[in-house]
Amino acid sequence: MAVLTTIPTAAATASAPEASGPACSLQRSGSLWQLGIEAQELTSAIGQLAEQLEADDPGHRASALAELEAALLAEEGNKAALAAKADATCWVIEHLRGQAAYRQQQAKRLSDLARSDAGRADSLEESLVFVLTQLQPAATRFSFPNHELSSRKSSAVVIDDEEALDSEWLMVTTTSKPDRAAIKEALKAGRQISGAQLLSRRSWRIH
Repeated sequence: MAVLTTIPTAAATASAPEASGPACSLQRSGSLWQLGIEAQELTSAIGQLAEQLEADDPGHRASALAELEAALLAEEGNKAALAAKADATCWVIEHLRGQAAYRQQQAKRLSDLARSDAGRADSLEESLVFVLTQLQPAATRFSFPNHELSSRKSSAVVIDDEEALDSEWLMVTTTSKPDRAAIKEALKAGRQISGAQLLSRRSWRIH
């Protein structure tokens, strides 16, 4: 597993001479993506400069060596900046996930409170209706100074014993879905299944 290790600050901040060899940026951009691109550019530049050390011309070799040293120094700074940026990004990820977990807890707490309040409201309404209808059994509407309690008649079917119903009163539904476990085992065994493929994934976790 690749590990980015932050190097001492002095090495990370040391200024490097400009190189006239393979193009590579020695300036810290601060962006995680830019630092990654810069790392790739530096790796490519270092490889090209290393090849130039085999040149026949001593002057060319000396120039390539100086540029290679500058590129290596820039690479050290890039690694330090990339490690620091990655570490800061991990902190932000952990913070956001912690905030998400807290908000989920708050959402659950509020949901429980809402369910409790709704239950209390239903109980009070049932008690109110019971008392009023005991006093006026034929009433379908009650008016108060600031509110009105009205009702409407409806009907609903209650199934007492589903097994006792004849087949004509039963509605048959058929559903199907892929058997992922069986498909996975078959694909792992080398079988070709039209419409399905085995996709390998790697999961990451911040510690």
